[in-house]
Amino acid sequence: MKPALQFRLHQQLTLTPQLQQAIRLLQLSQLELEAELRQIAESNPLLEFAEEVEDDEAVDDADAESEYPSAESVAATSSEHDGDDVSDWADGGGVAEAPIDFSSSSVSSASSSRNDEDFEPQNAAPETLQQHLLWQLNLASFNPRQHLIATVLIDALNTAGYLAEGLEAILAALPADLNATLDEVDAVRRQLQGFDPAGVGSLDLRDCLRVQLEQFDPDTPQRELALRMVDTELELLARNDIARLARRLRASEDDVAAAAVLIRSLDPRPGAALDATPVEYVAPDVYAMRDGSRWRVSLNPDAQPRLGLNQHYCGLIARARGEDASWMRGQLQEARWLIKSLESRAETLLKVADAIVRRQSAFLDYGPEAMHPLVLREVAEEVGMHESTISRVTTRKYLHTPRGTFELKYFFSSGVSTEDGGSASATAIQAMLRKLIGAEDARKPLSDQAIAEELQRKGIQVARRTVAKYREGLRIPTSSERQRAG
Repeated sequence: MKPALQFRLHQQLTLTPQLQQAIRLLQLSQLELEAELRQIAESNPLLEFAEEVEDDEAVDDADAESEYPSAESVAATSSEHDGDDVSDWADGGGVAEAPIDFSSSSVSSASSSRNDEDFEPQNAAPETLQQHLLWQLNLASFNPRQHLIATVLIDALNTAGYLAEGLEAILAALPADLNATLDEVDAVRRQLQGFDPAGVGSLDLRDCLRVQLEQFDPDTPQRELALRMVDTELELLARNDIARLARRLRASEDDVAAAAVLIRSLDPRPGAALDATPVEYVAPDVYAMRDGSRWRVSLNPDAQPRLGLNQHYCGLIARARGEDASWMRGQLQEARWLIKSLESRAETLLKVADAIVRRQSAFLDYGPEAMHPLVLREVAEEVGMHESTISRVTTRKYLHTPRGTFELKYFFSSGVSTEDGGSASATAIQAMLRKLIGAEDARKPLSDQAIAEELQRKGIQVARRTVAKYREGLRIPTSSERQRAG
């Protein structure tokens, strides 16, 4: 063994920082993209959001157009100054070099609403569970010591109204000089359980249901049987096994069924009704709308970032010298790359959504039962991109249709063979399965085998185990459980 020099020739694919940024932007959701762009704009003075110009009193409408060039002019300027070409950044996807005109969307009326004066919502902030309970606590006849313990208990409740951490954690959170005991804390907790909503402050589901049952009048039919069932047979009750429950409790099946109905009337999550978590709404990235005999796809203009170049800083580049000039030219090049990457992202999203809508137009016309099998490879081949690009662009991107708003991934599903040599999508089969079960006789629900045979009569070759898998995926109980529930 001795040291020697060797020459090796090999190929290596390296992603430039600009290409890495473009791929990253592609996979971001709408909210993530907005946050990412604002963070980039804070560190790059050459970038600015268009609404920031609209708020500037020193800029009139005519000057605003010149200060913030359109996507077309920026792309043209970028191609003049940058030697590299990112028109094919999306995994060799053949993205067209022509820039995107967001204003041509058929849903531009949505953006016009921005010109209207919008009013801030004037609704009062919703009352939280803790606020609701503290209000009752201040009206209760608690001594100062009990009041302090109850306050700590209320503060420890989760959104469902349970003490998930247990009483030991509550005891540890109390002041040491209070010298409270576990029994004392539990006694206050039991008083708290009688507040509205009943059952808050419970340690587990069994405790929560028992408290609510105890508030019923003692003469309520099957109250005592329901208490026994909650105390000892909660697992069997969850499986709705009425026959075994009747044997265990030595009661008739009718009485057990009546007690089960009483228990189902209770609230297993008493605090959820006062959950103040704001509702989050999905803003679609793309719209699908019927235009005559065909479906057309357009970008949601409100979902597209309005990013432009700050002409004030662009004008300073020519007068800058030395390191300042070099730094500002670098920032300008990064800004142009970002704007071009955003254009490529928007066009890729539009192309993929258009391909999906063309493949699934039957779904838009007739509903889930008409969904066709579709995999990433088919769309990738149609738009000339890699499957990984299709996967990125369909994740957390939403399409609004007359049938609702769906994630783009919803339109992809595997296929099952049919008698005529074609195939039916798993989504369509699930829709048929749900329809069959919805129309069944509650006294004689369809078994998985019966559903499989019914689907075979419709020309869909599907096995019983496949039906069972789809039924479980839809969270539909078995035929025996549906019969008992009915």
